[in-house]
Amino acid sequence: MSRTDDDGSVIALWRSRLRRAIQGYDAVLSLPHRREIARELQDEEDLFMLLCFCDMMGIPNPASDMTLELYPHMLDRFHEWHKRQGMPRSPLAGFRCC
Repeated sequence: MSRTDDDGSVIALWRSRLRRAIQGYDAVLSLPHRREIARELQDEEDLFMLLCFCDMMGIPNPASDMTLELYPHMLDRFHEWHKRQGMPRSPLAGFRCC
């Protein structure tokens, strides 16, 4: 082996160690906030679901034509959403998921 090969492997070793140290540091810093971030993402999804399905619940929705295209993609998550909102049964008369 030549000296340049040894230098390249040493540099690669230090880079991998530095990358693992940075990942560990990032994990330590973000660990206490993961629950808060997950809760905020859940709140955003709940609001989005409400905005998309509000016209079916009797609340006027100015963007109902645009959200109509999203319904097929959101129906699989609808059951989890209405349970989280405290509704034991589906609030939509024409849609039964329970």
